[in-house]
Formats: sequence, structure tokens, C-alpha cells
Amino acid sequence: MLTEHPASIGLHHRPGRVPRVVGSGLTVPLVTGRRVPYVNLDHAASTPCMVEVRQGVERLLPWYSSVHRGAGFTSQVSTRTYERARDTVRRFVGAAPDATVVFTRNTTDALNLLGRAVPPHTTVFRFATDHHAALLAWRGSRVCRLGVPAGPGQAVELLAGALADAPPGPRLVVLTGASNVTGELWPVAALAEVAAAHGARTVLDAAQLAAHGPVDLAGWGVDWVALSGHKMYAPFGAGALVGAADWLAEADPYLAGGGASARVTADGGRETVVWSGLPHRHEAGSPNVVGAHAMAVACEALSAAGWDAITAHERALAARLRDGLARIPGVCRLGMWDAGSPAVGVVSFGVARWGGESVDQRLVATALSAEHGIGVRDGAFCAHQAVRALLCRAHPHEPGRALRASIGLGTTADHVDRLLSALAELVADGPRWTYRNTPDGWCPVPDPRPLPDFLTHRDIPEGVRREQVRREQEGVTS
Repeated sequence: MLTEHPASIGLHHRPGRVPRVVGSGLTVPLVTGRRVPYVNLDHAASTPCMVEVRQGVERLLPWYSSVHRGAGFTSQVSTRTYERARDTVRRFVGAAPDATVVFTRNTTDALNLLGRAVPPHTTVFRFATDHHAALLAWRGSRVCRLGVPAGPGQAVELLAGALADAPPGPRLVVLTGASNVTGELWPVAALAEVAAAHGARTVLDAAQLAAHGPVDLAGWGVDWVALSGHKMYAPFGAGALVGAADWLAEADPYLAGGGASARVTADGGRETVVWSGLPHRHEAGSPNVVGAHAMAVACEALSAAGWDAITAHERALAARLRDGLARIPGVCRLGMWDAGSPAVGVVSFGVARWGGESVDQRLVATALSAEHGIGVRDGAFCAHQAVRALLCRAHPHEPGRALRASIGLGTTADHVDRLLSALAELVADGPRWTYRNTPDGWCPVPDPRPLPDFLTHRDIPEGVRREQVRREQEGVTS
């Protein structure tokens, strides 16, 4: 019998202390020839690896092998690691002990999996402010679009009215934990209560919530939750869908292949397949053991640190950022609801002018990177309807693009102050460098910044190299 295996997490995190991240001492080149400590304010897109996660992955790698059905000792170790990760994620989101945990690639993958599993004639209710993953995964269902609520109370009222008027049949309400545009927290428990009162099921997009505060699936009365490892300091390609088994058990496998199939026979020239039960039914192919393990380590590290320490750290920095932006002329912060609404550390804003002239938001992001070593996000953040609606309130003439700064475990007060100082300088005087607008966006001319060694010491096609350079310049993560 396999006892505690050599790849055990061995997590010894001190409660009350914010976990550290890999790359906190990274320096990046500027177009001026200097190197400066990198300011990563793009955590809402993807997070760096937590130190504990890297250590956990390094401990597993020598023992990595195939998962399930392998007789070799390393295969048994990997299988135990994978299944234990399932239990860890289940506990992390506050799910019932019998809840199903299906590992996916990310939140988008998890929501599309559920979208494939909804029964015929299901009516799906979702708000226009949702991320595209939550907005577009329901293409085979009737969709009730709820618009942009003026506040948390109106969100509950809109949902209650729509459910009361909905046709009979299965119903699914799509909930967002925290907005990826404004960081504002949605009234998840109240919305779930209204949904249950009308016989509707609920799924929570927790991509922007899981790394910033507790998720309580059972306590909130939510049926499913979707989350991503790369949003919670475990960027190794794993996510999860956690929740009720019934719809998932009755659906055809998300992908057909090994693992999802329990038995395949030939019958009259055709294959007859007996599909596996949950969770393997929806995990065809070789499982991402490393990604699942990394996600589990992140869950344990965040829980061990304690949410009080993490939220206090992020709230203080977010308040510093919001207050500082309010003092820069021509900068307007985007928000759905009252300024004091609870939020995680995600702040979107627009720069109306710099140096007395109107400005493209992507150029602002490019200049922040090239001249100041600061990475922020620009664009519509995979939430086009939300960004357009909010920009119409703040900047009626802005063509659908904004800037977003997002805070994480590795963010410091100095990082926030450097962004505020750089923005104030750009607004007052414009950029110090020359930039050219290309089909791929703005780029500095010339751009003398050297690439890191791991890119320059190998033969990379020029087109791929240009794309890598562009993404580094703009602080973009896929």
C-alpha cells in the first residue's frame, strides 16, 4: 500500500504572512538603456508563480509519470498526487464532500464544459458585464440578457424579475464573483438565493475572486464554480469546474478519448463505447498532473496564509491606487456602482489627454512599459460590453479601450507610486520617446531593449520573435 509519497507538498507557510512570488526581483530594460525593477500590475490577466508552488512542482517533477492504471511506483505517486489535488481544490472552494471536481485548462474551459452539459431547452441568465468566458459559453441554450445593473440591489431585482417571467424548463444563472474590469464584488449569495427560489441552478465565475478572498460554494448555495490556476499563482495550465454531479453525469463527454472511455468494442463495423463515470468522463487524454498539483499547492498556501493578511495587503494598495488616480488631471476611473462598493484590487481607468492632446490608451500602456518598466493591461479585457458601457459614462468619445492596473501578492506601495508618478508625467508632458503605430499596435522607435538570454540563444522564427517582443512591451499575457 502506498503511504505518504515523496512528492508531498510539505507546505510550511506562516499564517498571517503574504506568500511570496517568483520574479519579485526581476529587472527589465528601458528604451533609455537603463534597467529598473519591473512593476507587474497585470495580475488580473495572469499571476506570477508563487514560491511555494514552484517548490511543490520541483518536488513532484522527478516523480512525474502517467496517471491512472500505471503499475509503476512513479505512476502511483502521480495518481495519488492528482487525486489529492482534487480533494484540495474541493475544500478550497467550500464545496460539499460529494461535489465533483473536474480538472480543466482554465475558467473558460470549465464554463464551456458546463455549457455542453446543460439539458436541452435550458434558459441561461447572465449579465452584460460578464467576462466573455461567462458570456459566450451557452451557445446551445436560450439566453436571457440582463444588461448592466446600477448597483448590487438592482442586480438582484433584475434577476428576480427575469426568472419570474422565464418560460418553464431548466434554468441556469451565471454569476460573477468579482468584475475583471472594475474589481467590484457581486452579491453572490443574494443572487444564488433568488435563483434557488425560482428553481434555477447557478454557476460562479470565480476567476477574479479565488486568489483574493474565500469562496464558499456550499454556504452561498451555488451549484458550480469555475476557476483558473493561472489567476491564483499556479500558472501551469490547470483550472477546475467544481460542483453538482447530475448535469455532468448525464452529458456526453466533453472530449472523446482515453480516460473518458471505460470500454470500446466493435459491433457491426461500428464502435460501441461505454463512457466513464465522473470525473474521468470529462477528462479525456493524459491529465495535467503538474498543473493540478500546482493549483492544489496554491490553494493550500493561500489558505495557510489566511485571508485577513491577503485582503488587508491588497485593499490598502488598491485604496492607494484609487486615491492617487483621482488626483491626476484627465484620468477617470471606471466603476459600475458607488465608489465605496467592495472590490478586489482591479482598477480600470482612462487617460483623456496627455501633453494637451488626445491619446490612444494602448500608447499609454506601451510608454509605461518602454519608459518606466511598468506592465498594465490595455483594451477591453475580454469584457467588451462592460467596458463600452462604462466608457460611455466616463469618456463618451473613447473608442472602447481602457487601461487596467491590478494588484497581487507581490505588489508593493512603491509599485503603485511608480505607476502614479509615471502617469502624472505622461499626462503633463507626453512621452519622452518616439512611437510608431503599426498593425500590431504601438512600438518604440528605435527599440534597443535586449531580449532575455533564453530567447536570444535559440533559433526563433522572426514572426514569433516580433510577437514575443510586442507582448513584452505591452505587458500582455495570453
